[in-house]
This record gives sequence, C-alpha cells and structure tokens, in this order.
Amino acid sequence: YFRRDGVLSCCFRVAKVFRENSDKINCFDFSPNGETVISSSDDDSIVLYDCQEGKPKRTLYSKKYGVDLIRYTHAANTVVYSSNKIDDTIRYLSLHDNKYIRYFPGHSKRVVALSMSPVDDTFISGSLDKTIRLWDLRSPNCQGLMHLQGKPVCSFDPEGLIFAAGVNSEMVKLYDLRSFDKGPFATFKMQYDRTCEWTGLKFSNDGKLILISTNGSFIRLIDAFKGVVMHTFGGYANSKAVTLEASFTPDSQFIMIGSEDGKIHVWNGESGIKVAVLDGKHTGPITCLQFNPKFMTFASACSNMAFWLPTIDD
Repeated sequence: YFRRDGVLSCCFRVAKVFRENSDKINCFDFSPNGETVISSSDDDSIVLYDCQEGKPKRTLYSKKYGVDLIRYTHAANTVVYSSNKIDDTIRYLSLHDNKYIRYFPGHSKRVVALSMSPVDDTFISGSLDKTIRLWDLRSPNCQGLMHLQGKPVCSFDPEGLIFAAGVNSEMVKLYDLRSFDKGPFATFKMQYDRTCEWTGLKFSNDGKLILISTNGSFIRLIDAFKGVVMHTFGGYANSKAVTLEASFTPDSQFIMIGSEDGKIHVWNGESGIKVAVLDGKHTGPITCLQFNPKFMTFASACSNMAFWLPTIDD
C-alpha cells in the first residue's frame, strides 16, 4: 500500500458506506482476527459488522447507560465499554446473548480511555477523576489504582508488558505492569500547548513509536524509548476541538487521521512527509479511524461507517 519510501503504490477508495446510526459513532474496534468490527454510538447503539461480507450483522442497544469506548476482549463475542449516561461503570457484555457478564465500578467521573491488554484479560481505564485503574475481566474489583495530576489518556504497548499514560496534556509516563505501584520507570515532558488537550495515545505495532492525538489541529509522534518528539503532523481541519482518532498502519510506517471536512490525511512516519489526502465523503467530522489488523482495509466513521479497500494501479 503506502510504500516505505513514501510513494503510494496503491490508493484506497470507499467500498461501502453504512448508515446504521442516527448520531455520531464515538468508537469502533476490529476483532483480533480482522473479520468483524464493532461500533459504539451516541445514539446508544452497538453495531456489529462483518468485514468479509461487508455488511452489518447485528444491532444491540445500551439505552439506559449509553455506550462509548467499545473494545473487543480476547474471548469470542465479548466486549467491554464505558458508560456515558447515569454512571461511570465499565460493562462487560456477551454479544452472543446480549447479557452483561460483569460490571467494573470505581470511577467517579467519565471514563475517557480504555485499553485492553493484547495478551491477557487485563485492561486499563483512565477517567476525568484523574485516575487510571487496572482491571482483570475475571474480577469486578479494581486490581490497581494510580492517582494523577490531571486528565489521563492511556494504552498498553503491543507486548502487554508496559503501559503509557499521557497526563495533563504535557507528560508521558511509562509503567511496568508488574510493578506499576512503584511509579513510572520513565517520564517524558512535552511542551505544553494550551490551545488543545490530548485525547488519545497509541503505540505502533513494533512498539517503537507513540502517537499522541489532540483535539487541536495537530498530532505528535514520539520515540517510545527516548521520549523525543519525532514529528508534529498538522494541516488538517479541526476548528471545533473535536476528538479525532489517529492511527498507525499495521506496519508502523504510516500515520492517518480524519478531519472535520471528511478528508483523511496520511503521513510517512519516518520522513514526516504527507503522502496522501483521501476523500471519505463523510457528512461530519471523522471521529474514528482504524486499520484492520489482518486485512488490507481500514474503516472511518462520522455518524456513517465507511469501509475502504485498495485500488491497485498498474
């Protein structure tokens, strides 16, 4: 696809658009095998899509509590998600029979980050209550608690051995999962930018890079070992401080983000050069964007969900 030298060896086109939602899609997640994608929306619905057949399979509802930050677990047909109404409990749902398996109470304000371990049943959550909590799917009790100085964003690394916390939109702290109670083993301080907040943090699949999303019109790529800012990517529209999801391609070579005008911007992570702007024909800001972990496709979402396929040019 986008070749390593930054030349497009193929482009992507929107293959299908789904209009299953009446409000914005706030999150989606591909299954580890890449065969399905599940979305959560501000209209309180959970939609399961079949990626191979390219069609929606099922719609479930979480009318009472709302649904946000939906994530597949490693068990087949189960997800965790945060609530955006009534309380701030995290819920563990079986898609098979649409029944809750477990609840994870503890946060006292809205959950703004949720990351599943790539290797086991551990997950972490970050909240506006200025804490990060560590959980195990098998127990409703919090397994660990970190008090921070501000709003956190957090994510596991690809090996599930460490996790990163972005705190107060100015610091990245790295924790060893086995000894997180001893505090971070590394802290990287960034230049604070009062014009925007950090809204997300992701590791590249090779574990070497960390991508920081903001609600401004730039994202930052940092070296995961040294904490050095390698590139700041900008030049995309986000005038209303919308939370836009940025993502790596699975080969860790390229970084993609949507914008408020329905376009997707792509950069080469090594050179920092913008290599493509793709028109998603989205009707609103592209709040969610992720590459399929196993197949050469990606998805983007506003209140509509779009599946993208490569168009190979000879």
